Amino acid sequence: MAGRVVRAEDVSIMIDTNCWALILAGGQGTRLRSLTTDGTGIAVPKQYCSLRGGPSLLQEAIERATAVAPLVRIVVVVAAEHRRWWFPQLAALPSRNVIVQPENRGTAHGVLLPLLQIMARDREARVTLLPADHFVRDERILATSLQRATELSRLHPDDIYLLGVEPEEADTELGYIVPAGRPGAAPTPVLRFTEKPELAEAQKLRSDGALWNVFIAGGTGTAMLRLFGERYAETKVRMQNLLADGRVSTLDQAWRDLYAELPTLDFSRDVLEEHAAALGVIAVPACGWTDLGTPRRVEQALSRHGLRPFAREPLHPPQAALNLSERVAASQA
Repeated sequence: MAGRVVRAEDVSIMIDTNCWALILAGGQGTRLRSLTTDGTGIAVPKQYCSLRGGPSLLQEAIERATAVAPLVRIVVVVAAEHRRWWFPQLAALPSRNVIVQPENRGTAHGVLLPLLQIMARDREARVTLLPADHFVRDERILATSLQRATELSRLHPDDIYLLGVEPEEADTELGYIVPAGRPGAAPTPVLRFTEKPELAEAQKLRSDGALWNVFIAGGTGTAMLRLFGERYAETKVRMQNLLADGRVSTLDQAWRDLYAELPTLDFSRDVLEEHAAALGVIAVPACGWTDLGTPRRVEQALSRHGLRPFAREPLHPPQAALNLSERVAASQA
């Protein structure tokens, strides 16, 4: 990577026909189950919940993705077992843009399968990868950085760009991207990743210019597929063969058989970290980002940003399965 760290600037781009967004929404959200377990004892994955009574986190992620791609080129990967929650929330998307995994086999396979489907539809695709379950206070700042990554992938089609948010504190529960040099005015190569450091190390990382890893990446589909090297070669070929055979429905038995054999692998740890030298990072100014990964982080998001519940609109009832702010209030009562 002939890399450069970019501070988000006001960037205006045309969303061309090759811009796609891929939203990962297949996770279980196990760390948040004390808040997301409903009255029947069923744990609702957090992406199908709202933070404060409005759209679900998944619906907010789709809105976030429209900064770089229209709805017809926003793809969401989900798990078959979560159908009761994702089906009503994804009604606005074309049905073929909802990629249903027979079961969750980690984010690595959750990226590979829809990426292959996108590339089968558009060989020139430029893809922005987004999580479905985060909160951002200032969406404008993040949108500018998303657009910057999309434009850079057009100019440098062999490079992959990660977004790293400037830390607002030394947080020991998050992962960090360490750039090869101080964040400056251009993307910088990634030196390494550090996951959940001790407090002293987190403080040093922050002072040295490390960035929060927010699991957002952009690049051409070709460059992203290149990250899935020899380790995934057999899986990639088997998936491509099933797609070529017209096995588009991933609920067919052939897909079930394939997924039953797959190990559970993480895209960040098992793919990106193995290719750090091929990655660049774009520094995003502090924008009130949080992963809402634990009850404490949900409470912090609500209290720090003074968030109030959304006003309910009778003609547009909320589709989110649970309201996290109500669950926090109930737990504190």
